[in-house]
Amino acid sequence: MPPAPLPLGTLDWRPLADALDLVAAPVAAAAGLVPDALVAPMDATLADTAAFCTAYEVPAAASANCVIVEGRRAERVVRAAVMVLAIDRADVNTVVRKRLDVRKVSFMGSEAAQELTGMLQGGITPVGLPTDWAILVDAAVVAAGPVVIGGGVRGAKLLVDGADLAGLPGAEVLALAVPR
Repeated sequence: MPPAPLPLGTLDWRPLADALDLVAAPVAAAAGLVPDALVAPMDATLADTAAFCTAYEVPAAASANCVIVEGRRAERVVRAAVMVLAIDRADVNTVVRKRLDVRKVSFMGSEAAQELTGMLQGGITPVGLPTDWAILVDAAVVAAGPVVIGGGVRGAKLLVDGADLAGLPGAEVLALAVPR
């Protein structure tokens, strides 16, 4: 079977290494972790997945969302990025909570997420996250081949192979998606 076509849409893709100014500083600093990544500038007002996919003709099944969660158990605080395809939602209350071994897990607030990641909400990506954070990648993202993810800012997207996300420091592949 031939490989899946690239989800290029109508964006102007270029090698990430040649356009580090388009992404957030932590993403630029970690670009070596995804050497084959491409980046494209986009209208920041279209960063939300549904608007982005429609405007730039990228299939939702070729776009992956990153949500930031935080869990606690006694004094221990655990933070994680959770990656699922845009057509799915993460099973945060069961799979993610159990994997992080916390009593309760919640979505991190925008201000805290932005402060702790150095990235803007709506563009947060697992590339360049603090090294002590877990990165939980749904198996469907890994199997999808090339996927569009955030660039750390609302005005850029990255195109990476889902398997490359599984190779990021702290990454783990799980079955954690629930279809929408």
